[in-house]
Amino acid sequence: MFDVGFSELCLIALVSLLVIGPERLPKVARLAGFWLGKTRTMVASVKEEIKLELQAEELRQIFQEQAILQESFLNEGKNAIAEVRHIVDEASETLKSTSISATADDSEQHEPK
Repeated sequence: MFDVGFSELCLIALVSLLVIGPERLPKVARLAGFWLGKTRTMVASVKEEIKLELQAEELRQIFQEQAILQESFLNEGKNAIAEVRHIVDEASETLKSTSISATADDSEQHEPK
């Protein structure tokens, strides 16, 4: 994030020593470290919450897509079953009409003339 090298840190330490003074510098450094740590912890916490929220949203989208696909699959299955029933009904009607005409032909051949 920040590109701070060793020379910049030495300059900051020297200016701090001159401005704050050697008596209060350790106390100020501890206080600055405390707040820096607290800030880092808070930022990490916020990042984790955002990450969890994004994962939850991705899961919601996946479940929604899965529900749509499942509904589509069930509709296709129902359509296929209806089509198979229609074909079976047509075949049974054809067989019935064929057997009726075959029975009629057989009865005509066996009648005495």
